[in-house]
Amino acid sequence: MAAPGFWDDQEGAQKVITEANRLKDLVERVETLRARLDDLEVLWELGHEEGDESVLREIEDGLEKVQRQMADFELELMLSGPYDKNNAIVELHPGAGGTESQDWAAMLLRMYTRWAESRGYKVEVLDYLPGEEAGVKSVTLLIKGHNAYGYLKAERGVHRLVRISPFDASGRRHTSFASVDVLPELDDDVEVEIRPEDLKIDTYRSSGAGGQHVNTTDSAVRITHIPTGIVVTCQSERSQIKNRATAMKILAARLYERRRREQEQQIAALRGEQKEIAWGSQIRSYVFHPYSLVKDHRTGVEVGNVQAVMDGEIDEFIDAWLRKQVADRLEGGEESAAASR
Repeated sequence: MAAPGFWDDQEGAQKVITEANRLKDLVERVETLRARLDDLEVLWELGHEEGDESVLREIEDGLEKVQRQMADFELELMLSGPYDKNNAIVELHPGAGGTESQDWAAMLLRMYTRWAESRGYKVEVLDYLPGEEAGVKSVTLLIKGHNAYGYLKAERGVHRLVRISPFDASGRRHTSFASVDVLPELDDDVEVEIRPEDLKIDTYRSSGAGGQHVNTTDSAVRITHIPTGIVVTCQSERSQIKNRATAMKILAARLYERRRREQEQQIAALRGEQKEIAWGSQIRSYVFHPYSLVKDHRTGVEVGNVQAVMDGEIDEFIDAWLRKQVADRLEGGEESAAASR
């Protein structure tokens, strides 16, 4: 940072400082964990020498706390993907079923908002289309925080709800679906080719909450990428220029994700694997009736307290999925090494 010309590029300098702070934080956390273990070891030695068994409980509590902190730290180290540290763009869309599915999408919106707030992340609503009776027809969030995408990419897929419908006068059980898509907010230096002639840009009046100017000016923006048919919208700002810039960022992220998925499909085809990457990949079921259970179908993790999960306690599912991804990569590497021998 003291090098000549370091501050000439303000944006580049800020990235270096951010990365330096991140590495400094990692080192400090390791040192804190080591110091805590050293303290517990000294406490054990003193208790052993003096025959004082009353310190055992304190040592057990201390070890449990260190183990939890080490597990969290280990999980963060797993987030080594190129965009894991980035903010996350989360899109929620209800499946078929009208009000039932739209209400389910609203419940997921609340769940992810609670989860983000519990981590100190900032949540911005970029686009919101309310349901006709209840819930939402679609919503796009920007969740800002370190490793937001790294964690939330575990939530990508279809989520299934089973409950007694509050909208059914007969009190029958209903099954609803909603899709969750998660994209990284890309840095400005990430190159995604978007040709102006491939875009169709429309403006319209915002339909969400946002103050006295909403529904009085055509500030909302809809961009259609003609070659792929991808459509993105943004109405979070009163300024059409700002909404257009945000919509372009979302489009770049969608195009990047499309390219990534195509590469995954090509690799799977070369390996001879039948891998489902489509919208209909059901990843988790939330059962409110006839029993209380949330089950992740990818990892087998089950949680009986469905209300706690709906209040944002989803870290157990995220943790298990990330660890499974690491294990699968290691297993795949071993198989490739064995095949090459």
